[in-house]
Amino acid sequence: MDNKQLPATDDAMQTDAVTMLDGEEMVTAVTEDYDASQIQVLEGLEAVRKRPGMYIGSTSASGLHHLVYEIVDNSIDEALAGYCTHIEVEIEPGNIICVTDNGRGIPVDIQEQTGKSALEVVFTVLHAGGKFGGGGYKVSGGLHGVGASVVNALSEWLEVEVYKNGKIHHMAFSRGFITSPMTVTGDTDRTGTRVRFKPDPEMFTDTTVYDYETLHKRLREEAFLNAGLKISIVDSRPESAEKPESERMSTMCYAGGIREFVTFINRSKTPVHEDVIYMSGKKDDAMAEVALQYTDTYSEIIVSFANNVHTPEGGMHEDGFKRALTNALNRYGKRMNILKGEDKVSGEDCREGITCVISVKLTNAQFEGQTKAKLGNSEIRALVNALVNEALDQYLEEHPAAGKAILEKALTANRAREAARKARESVRRKTGLESGQMPEKLQDCNERDPSLCEVYIVEGDSAAGSAVQGRDSRFQAILPMWGKMLNVEKARADKIYGNDKLYPLIVAFGAGIGDEFNIEKLRYHKIIIMADADVDGAHIRTLLLTFFFRYMRPLIEHGYVYSAVPPLYKLQRGKTQRVAYSDEERDQISAEMRGDNPNVKVDISRFKGLGEMDPHELWETTMDPEKRTLRRITIDDALAADAVFSLLMGEEVDPRREWIEKNAKYVINLDV
Repeated sequence: MDNKQLPATDDAMQTDAVTMLDGEEMVTAVTEDYDASQIQVLEGLEAVRKRPGMYIGSTSASGLHHLVYEIVDNSIDEALAGYCTHIEVEIEPGNIICVTDNGRGIPVDIQEQTGKSALEVVFTVLHAGGKFGGGGYKVSGGLHGVGASVVNALSEWLEVEVYKNGKIHHMAFSRGFITSPMTVTGDTDRTGTRVRFKPDPEMFTDTTVYDYETLHKRLREEAFLNAGLKISIVDSRPESAEKPESERMSTMCYAGGIREFVTFINRSKTPVHEDVIYMSGKKDDAMAEVALQYTDTYSEIIVSFANNVHTPEGGMHEDGFKRALTNALNRYGKRMNILKGEDKVSGEDCREGITCVISVKLTNAQFEGQTKAKLGNSEIRALVNALVNEALDQYLEEHPAAGKAILEKALTANRAREAARKARESVRRKTGLESGQMPEKLQDCNERDPSLCEVYIVEGDSAAGSAVQGRDSRFQAILPMWGKMLNVEKARADKIYGNDKLYPLIVAFGAGIGDEFNIEKLRYHKIIIMADADVDGAHIRTLLLTFFFRYMRPLIEHGYVYSAVPPLYKLQRGKTQRVAYSDEERDQISAEMRGDNPNVKVDISRFKGLGEMDPHELWETTMDPEKRTLRRITIDDALAADAVFSLLMGEEVDPRREWIEKNAKYVINLDV
């Protein structure tokens, strides 16, 4: 297979101003003048339509759903201010979104700076709103004042009704431009705002179809974070009418707030102590609340929010919590004479098995960028640190049984971490890991640039043999897997290092595991799971993905993990052979091969496994970069992924049985 080409890199595509002369690079100068005529000024909301990704992240499905969150966040801000008690979200036919609240209603009087109505300004001017210190809101998640105007700019049409001062005020827009100025259309005895919009298909070219469950999860999160606030969602699209009521409408209201959030996250886990530990406190205009509970699992879940905005990258509030938790447990261990002398437990030990929700609210939240992934206010670190230190000391003193159970879990984690360290060193000595010795079964590639390398993790020696013969050895490595793998959901790191199925993966990847994982040392930027399209293959994929998610999560977060898609069927008419990857494709190809004569015989056989493909077939159908199909594994919602792995791979049987019974109708591959 000498004619195979290495996969192209981004660099190979960027050669506009570079030419080659006798093997040397020669940079061609750009001679065109660069002057004021080339500076473009975008007026109004034109900037949003020109670069939508700057404002909503992307124009894919995530950006589409982000439009709803921006409007809902405005209603949430009314709830934080104490004026809104009910938010209703409806997915109308045609994927039109309607968001209604019973807050004060957007101001409709004239805004002094612009001479326009405040309603018009909110929906047509970037960085305009009541959240910049004008007294409209003490606490707000929408600090940049772009939410409503961005949704307006990216909608085919948008209309807003404001119920205020006994009147109904109406205004309409199309792609950011006013189509109907603000007018009073009637009288009312209610207050609030109603926004309806249809996403613009010119901007959202991938999809304009809303996913009910995606919106439901986000709104449920908001309901947990705002104790007592009622949030409703209903899917009124005709195609949803056949679904069970639980899958197309929901009303959520949680008096227990984030305490109930922790209970919900832990619903398929076994708690170490029965009650959820809750603490709250405030200083000046800032307040913080923390809820936590330990389970018998080995991973930590810390979910943090600032002004109801999820901060996936943490920040000062998480830093303050982690420091206080470690100090409080070590102080308790000393007081109870469980920790003696210089003994102590580390922060990592203290957080094993913890589920914690942190919610802070403050006047001038400093987020990193419009996506608000990380909180930077140093004063909130001091508030959370002081709160947790004091409240946890008191709780542990008043609940000695729970305190001892929590500390014992931390000590067990400490012992396991030490055992893992010894296991690592032992394995390194035995296998020469530090000297770079690779696993015996790994058939490595010749290329050494990780961005060009890919490794196939292949189920079974037979399929691996075909893969080795069929691959392009320049950039494709093969690592066979055999036998039953360890379920890491039920094991600690010290058991993983000595496992004969997982250890070859750790060594071959070269990046370590857990806290030691270093993505910079990764030897392959495509890790491809190639397993049979049956129940056993699905089980192997699930075990591998559980391992990656728990101990090598950056692999998935960076988009380096893929699942190969082998064909299901071989179709043959005479000497002509084709393959199909689904039942629908099988029927389509069969019809094409018969042509105008339906009586022509087409032999159709189902592949029983990768092992029965010869090397040429495996290359042509599953390994050739020009023809193969790969599914990239992503984590859109880490919390949801954690829940699924805990449910399907954990110790609790009843929740798993309920999930299987509910989802059995969706099964694709079933061995009978």
